[in-house]
Amino acid sequence: MEKARKFIFLGYERSLFIFVDSLDFIGGSFNLLYASICALGRRPFYFRLLVEQCYLLGVKSSSIVFITALSTGMVMSLQFGYGLERFGGKLYVPKVVGLSIMRELGPVLSCLMIAGRVGSGIAAELGSMNVTQQIDAIRALGTDPLKRLVIPRLLALIIMTPLLTVFADLVGIFGGMFISNAELFIHPDFYYHEAVMALKTSDFLVGIFKTIFFGFLIALTGCYYGMKTQGGTQGVGQSTTRAVVTSSVLIVIMDFVLTKLFWIFEKH
Repeated sequence: MEKARKFIFLGYERSLFIFVDSLDFIGGSFNLLYASICALGRRPFYFRLLVEQCYLLGVKSSSIVFITALSTGMVMSLQFGYGLERFGGKLYVPKVVGLSIMRELGPVLSCLMIAGRVGSGIAAELGSMNVTQQIDAIRALGTDPLKRLVIPRLLALIIMTPLLTVFADLVGIFGGMFISNAELFIHPDFYYHEAVMALKTSDFLVGIFKTIFFGFLIALTGCYYGMKTQGGTQGVGQSTTRAVVTSSVLIVIMDFVLTKLFWIFEKH
């Protein structure tokens, strides 16, 4: 009985800690966002840093995004092909793969990969600068850390995640076409025609619009945990883990919310 009470108490304590930590994250991230928006309107604007972050966060993430998209398209074609073949629906594979990748799998999986690579990198970099007092040194030199560290990363991910998703969609559809031709004996011309005919402009725009929110969440979460890092190298590791987990969870939750909203708008 005593062990059961202790277990229940620990469960309540853990739940309370998660709740308080969530409130702290929401409040702190909104404060960081508000301060960044205010700083964005002040000079100077470090355009060179923005270009550098676009390369580091976006271009250097292209390989893992493209590999993920290619594998996803190939696996989906294989699974749907063999599954629908039993019901005589193999010819619907191009439509299903194209629509799934364009609206959901392309944006979500691409941004989850970016969150794992970029979100952790932002939190680790800013966290290391914070614990070694480099951010305080930037303030002492009369420079706003938000303008040099936070704003370039926020804008870079907002710009680069839609671009990476566009290429990921194309690569994923191409991977599906390759497997459909090699394993399911669907001609590439037929695959291309069916995939394109099934897609609408709204399908493309919905997927791209989602990634703007996803990129924003990844950057804001990484910057928030990086800027509040304490406790030396151990604190850097904890901030990195929290940044990746939080941004990934937020992407999944926001994907459902945005999908529901878009379907409501499209019905009307």
